[in-house]
Amino acid sequence: MTDWRQMSAAAIGRAIGQGVLDPVDLAAEYLDAIRSHPHGERIYARLTEGRALAEAGAAAARARAGLRRSALDGVPVSWKDLFDTAGVATEAGSRLLAGRVPGRDARVLANATAAGLVCLGKTHMTELAFSGLGLNPMTATPPNFHDPALVAGGSSSGSATSVAFGLAAATVGSDTGGSVRIPAAWNDLVGLKTSHGRLSLEGVVPLVERFDTVGPLTRTVEDAALMLAALEGGRAADLRGATLAGARLMVLETVALEDCRDGPLAAFENAVARLAAAGAKVTRGRVPELAEAMALSATLFPTEAYAIWRDAIEAAPEMMYPPIRERFRAGRNVSGADFVAGWRRLTVLRAVWADRVAGFDAVLLPTAPILPPDAARLEADPAYFVAENLMALRNTRIGNLMGLCALTLPTGIPSAGISLMAPPGAEERLLRLGAAAEAALG
Repeated sequence: MTDWRQMSAAAIGRAIGQGVLDPVDLAAEYLDAIRSHPHGERIYARLTEGRALAEAGAAAARARAGLRRSALDGVPVSWKDLFDTAGVATEAGSRLLAGRVPGRDARVLANATAAGLVCLGKTHMTELAFSGLGLNPMTATPPNFHDPALVAGGSSSGSATSVAFGLAAATVGSDTGGSVRIPAAWNDLVGLKTSHGRLSLEGVVPLVERFDTVGPLTRTVEDAALMLAALEGGRAADLRGATLAGARLMVLETVALEDCRDGPLAAFENAVARLAAAGAKVTRGRVPELAEAMALSATLFPTEAYAIWRDAIEAAPEMMYPPIRERFRAGRNVSGADFVAGWRRLTVLRAVWADRVAGFDAVLLPTAPILPPDAARLEADPAYFVAENLMALRNTRIGNLMGLCALTLPTGIPSAGISLMAPPGAEERLLRLGAAAEAALG
């Protein structure tokens, strides 16, 4: 008997199209599994059972009539709890937003629904999406797939674990500094950070709007391509014939490999060797100006985040986990002049980056320089929380600062991912490279 909850979203979609899998039965199976799972309540903030069964019923009828809307019509997915769902609470992992019920779906959710995807429910996340670790003592901390005592990565923590534990076929998260890629890597999934502006942010609870992006977390690159198409109402990248033969890849040595811990570094170097063995032309290179861009993070990220959330935070600061609250407050004393100057300088540095990597199809780096830390230690030691959070997000933040699209893939070593970064708007090319890399990595 096929365990459909361990299959890719694309495989599930094909089975529905072939008439061997009923979307209603499948949705009910997922809902039952979520309710009975020992970590279900740590992963899902709330289920949308009525919606899921109704959408599955409509998908089943379309399948019988030969009128399926997309390759994922009838496939059950989860949503990070910062995507507005009409008539259902959307609280972004924060007590500050308790009871917030939007009147309409986020645009990407509406697009996915139009493509026939089935909404199972909303997943737990880091407060207001401002941490890469996935620890949230104020609502719930989803467990790491490999060890429930470890954090799952954030801020799309429940999203990642919903797929890893077989409680959703795919999921949708957001990425401002690494919030799709870190939990994907730490739970052995594929995670796609899209280019800023590629997917609509309408109806998405904001963190730092100039960096916020939407992206899928999936079992396979094929699933990521299909999910991207569903989220924007477009056509999926054609992955047929994808190859690494002749692909020009650069291992980024500036920042990304510095102080990288032994486990992630060994997994990365092993993965790079396998990509080279599959025909990729790998070069090691540096972009010295990147260090200056990284230093701008302290000016750009918390300043905009605090500007957006200042009133809500200061009206009830006790409602927030202190390390997250203080991370927001780090932006309150940055001057407007420094903020504008920082963005102007970052624009220049992005052009320098583009020039230095122009000869490559993608830039390679370890997705995270650390493995997932112990949740109890993070909660007991605020200084440890701060240090590990900054380290967790260091490599992924490069992609956000440089305005890139990026894809993390499992290396075969638990919780260690390898990332490929490409220019903004190059998602289709990146997904083709990713499909070839996925095959090489096994």
